[in-house]
Amino acid sequence: MMAPDLSRLVWHRSSRSGGGRCVEVASIEGVLAMVRDSKDPAGPVLAFPVSSWTSFLSR
Repeated sequence: MMAPDLSRLVWHRSSRSGGGRCVEVASIEGVLAMVRDSKDPAGPVLAFPVSSWTSFLSR
């Protein structure tokens, strides 16, 4: 699998986040949820299957 072009992703953060301690999430074709630290947008990005990310959020 080729690495996705992260510069083209649309990143979102919760409206409830504040104080600079946020994660941002972007979706790749509804298959992968990409997660990064909002304080370091050029830093590491975690990738999860959307089904796993959805399950995590529902807990």
